[in-house]
Amino acid sequence: IINPYVVIGKKTKIGNNVEILSFTHIENATLESNVNVGPFSRIRPGSFLSKGSRVGNFVEVKKSKLGQNSKVNHLSYVGDAFIGKDVNIGAGTITCNYDGKKKNKTKILDGAFIGSNTALVAPIKIGKKAVVGAGSTLSKDVKDKSLALTRAKQLEIKNYKRK
Repeated sequence: IINPYVVIGKKTKIGNNVEILSFTHIENATLESNVNVGPFSRIRPGSFLSKGSRVGNFVEVKKSKLGQNSKVNHLSYVGDAFIGKDVNIGAGTITCNYDGKKKNKTKILDGAFIGSNTALVAPIKIGKKAVVGAGSTLSKDVKDKSLALTRAKQLEIKNYKRK
């Protein structure tokens, strides 16, 4: 099902039972069967969305593979990444792939869970069934079945008066 106002560029391959919601732009990408995309998504060249995967609203995917049954539901950027199967990427997550000179790879292995508003500074690898806490900025690899999170201590100034 291709909804109104969808742009599908050259060299795009679309499998069976795919739904593409309005205002989505896809170019030179592959969408296998049972994929759901949009609305307001951008799938850039070199991207591959595996069977049963989901790319939601305001998500950009560039030169990345999204594994079977994996989800990037909203407000995220996934660039130069390999995402395994059954992975959940939380809202607002980005792969920080460019260091000013070259594009670096992010690898997120099967069954990983990435909490909302996470920044993954590439090159980085998130292990199988690893969990990344919401709001984290990670620059080191995470081992299989591990929890990784970064937090700064919250500072509260009582009776604060603005000048």
